[in-house]
Amino acid sequence: MAVLSQSNKHKNFIYDRAKHHFLGNFPSVLPIEQAYVHIGMFLGWICENDLYSDFFEEEAALQILRFRRRQISCSILSAVWDGYLGSELFNEEGNEFCQYYYQSGKYKKDYERTLASDLPSIYHVEDNWKNYEKIARKISARYRKWKQGITGETDTEDNEADAS
Repeated sequence: MAVLSQSNKHKNFIYDRAKHHFLGNFPSVLPIEQAYVHIGMFLGWICENDLYSDFFEEEAALQILRFRRRQISCSILSAVWDGYLGSELFNEEGNEFCQYYYQSGKYKKDYERTLASDLPSIYHVEDNWKNYEKIARKISARYRKWKQGITGETDTEDNEADAS
């Protein structure tokens, strides 16, 4: 498990921003909101697993509640934060997992394999609860393995995570 000491933590470290996607190599045929989907799905999982910071809870209590009740979508959850995914939104464990999983590119690989393997790009993934549940199961499987200290990229781990 990746562990960050208090002194080595990045303050206000930015993991992702939607604008970096829609200002970059983003398909012109899609609405800009599609750049928020993959970020919102991860942020939604963070909300459902209580890995957010006190700051985020204070600032976004209503959005967290509405997301958990399925009253707002993943892209709306992300858009409320301007498509921003930064370290101050997560608690210590959330940041440790995010560094291991999101920052390393593992989340992007899982997202592509789980939701976008038959699509032109990750930006074509539909923002719906069925897709959210698929990626949430994958993230949860990765999180369980990470908590157990199993962090290698093996075919066995991928197959086990896929089966979850």
